[in-house]
Amino acid sequence: MDPSKSKRPGKNGFVYRQQFGVIVLCKDEHHQASVYDYLKQQGYKLKVVTV
Repeated sequence: MDPSKSKRPGKNGFVYRQQFGVIVLCKDEHHQASVYDYLKQQGYKLKVVTV
């Protein structure tokens, strides 16, 4: 069995679950809010990140 496919929790109880995402670069906070609202209306599950 491939160890990377194991469903056993790590020492701290965390179970890794692979996820995929897309980053949209926005010109400012207002643009970010507009893109967020649009994608949310389309039914996407979103997370907001500011760096």
